[in-house]
Amino acid sequence: MFSKRVRIIRKVLIVEDEPLVAFDNEHMLAEAGYEVVATVDRVVDALAVIAEQELDLVLADISLRGGGTGIDVAHAAANKGVRVLFVAGQCPSGTESYSVGCLGKPYAARDLMDALEVIEAIATGREPRRVPRALKLFV
Repeated sequence: MFSKRVRIIRKVLIVEDEPLVAFDNEHMLAEAGYEVVATVDRVVDALAVIAEQELDLVLADISLRGGGTGIDVAHAAANKGVRVLFVAGQCPSGTESYSVGCLGKPYAARDLMDALEVIEAIATGREPRRVPRALKLFV
């Protein structure tokens, strides 16, 4: 009667160069039942995870360590059919074709969880309950 919905988004890659933000996101997602496949701060590491792992979503900051940007990561993920949500201080323009949206920093923990619920709802054809103000959707 009250069956729990099966999540489409289960396995997440976090691409974030701010250690405290990365740690907080990793902890929140794990507590909410998501599998954090990896947390990386460099493009080359993100590209390796995308190539080698099965993922449902990439949370990507724009500014990263070691050359390249989160936009490079988003291109690789999109080419593999993986959804991308940018989490950035400045949401990039022109990324609508290969990302689902952007959650503007700084954001509250509840906003991140609500953003994932919105993406899940859209992916399953449901109407999102609450769209956080900091979330800009591209879908």
